[in-house]
Amino acid sequence: MKLKFTLVAIVLFAISALNAQETKSPKFGKGLFNLVGQDSTWTMKIGARMQFLAISNWEDGASNESNFLVRRARLKFDGYAFTPKLKYKLELGLSNRDISGASAFTSNAPRYILDAVMKWNFAPGFELWFGQTKLPGNRERVVSSANLQQVDRSLLNNRFNIDRDFGIQLRHKFNLSDTFIVKEIFSIAQGEGRNVTTGNLGGYQYTGRVELFPFGNFASKGDYKGSDLKREQTPKLAVGVSYDHNNNAVKNRSNQGSYMVTDTGFFETNINTLFVDAMFKYKGFSFMAEYADRDAKDPCAKNSDGSLTGDEVQVGKGLNLQTGILCKNDWEISGRYTNIELNEVITGKNPESQYTLGVSKYIVGHSLKVQTDISHLDVKNGNNELMWRLQFDIHF
Repeated sequence: MKLKFTLVAIVLFAISALNAQETKSPKFGKGLFNLVGQDSTWTMKIGARMQFLAISNWEDGASNESNFLVRRARLKFDGYAFTPKLKYKLELGLSNRDISGASAFTSNAPRYILDAVMKWNFAPGFELWFGQTKLPGNRERVVSSANLQQVDRSLLNNRFNIDRDFGIQLRHKFNLSDTFIVKEIFSIAQGEGRNVTTGNLGGYQYTGRVELFPFGNFASKGDYKGSDLKREQTPKLAVGVSYDHNNNAVKNRSNQGSYMVTDTGFFETNINTLFVDAMFKYKGFSFMAEYADRDAKDPCAKNSDGSLTGDEVQVGKGLNLQTGILCKNDWEISGRYTNIELNEVITGKNPESQYTLGVSKYIVGHSLKVQTDISHLDVKNGNNELMWRLQFDIHF
């Protein structure tokens, strides 16, 4: 009922705003419509997107399992307020996967809010972000799920990403030469993930990232989009390094995963995560590489008597390599190799490798596309798994 009321309120607001303000109809994929204040002191672009997924899994010694679902369904609002130097973004998730994860720490409420952030360009080359949004972690996670090269992100992202959190980010960029660009980000966050209302049980989360662009910027922010849809006419390369320190973390994957509960409360330990990544594009060819490494001061949660609780930090490392070739008719063939090696002694998990072959048809870029891929998961001393996926993606 609350969700229905919220959606109705949003629609009524949009209709009233359209009647009262000047509107600008954007191109397909650039938002449903734009609102501009009569005195030009504010703007709002409203967008929506959906992903429909079919998936089948075959595991050694087990029967086939299949599923059909709305993978993502989201509303997005962004623009500026008072001055173009003060921007905002609000993104709401409506699908089951988007809003799942309700707990006592989210007031036992669905997690509708994905992003709610303000961005202030207070000086040339500087931006201050405040609110809930993605932390500057691994490249693949920061790439929007609407702009992925394959149906979904890799196992590396699944095991190591630091996703969203509430905090402050300071961003800066400068030129070393006419073409060589350097971008830096420093973030301080609560450290327990998104939509937390009862939080900061441990310490804070500190993240730093540096990115190098030796050949200049990518077209249309292509360093954070899958595939070379702009067909870069000169080689473009981005190299990034992120380091994340979650002080006295209480979750087993930094600010993600499950809470580490003991007989006296919560187990706290320092968790550090390193990401090294790169993106290269040239004339329809793209290549992305990522490496992740996570460790912890004390990875095993313990009760007051020293006994293990069974919760442990997911320490280990991962490698992801992904490439694609975009044909002239906007069909693309892509391949991905991912290797995950969590500490077997601590986590009890065996090394695993996944091989993925994907085919995509871009009808209107990432805004309207059909993607399919097939993956083979090889688990050391475990069952192998074959997975096939088909996804239709549309966003306005």
